Amino acid sequence: QVHLVESGGGLVQTGDSLRLSCAVSGRTSGPNPLGWFRQAPGKEREFVAAISATGSTTYYADSVKYRFTISRDNTENTVFLQMNSLKPEDTAVYYCARRSGMNARRPDNYGDWGRGTQVTVSS
Repeated sequence: QVHLVESGGGLVQTGDSLRLSCAVSGRTSGPNPLGWFRQAPGKEREFVAAISATGSTTYYADSVKYRFTISRDNTENTVFLQMNSLKPEDTAVYYCARRSGMNARRPDNYGDWGRGTQVTVSS
């Protein structure tokens, strides 16, 4: 069983930055592709960013490109999401997930999920 635990969320103002972390533990059989998703109240869960097992390839949603950066430290089994220039529309619960399928942008290609961390951006 694989466990993912997110941290780093909080309440910030427009233009501020936050760094989310996701610690991965359990039977991972080595580094896996990981992703970040978010879900705002009344909306579907949406893709934010993803990173390959080695960290050599990254993917971003258009809405966060050039503002958010995904990275990982495989020695610590941790993935990060650096979020800059935050906007009120970034307000959501952010989830970390381990990818088991081929499509990095589809939530149904991820088999293990964390419980999420709340990010609230005030205007």
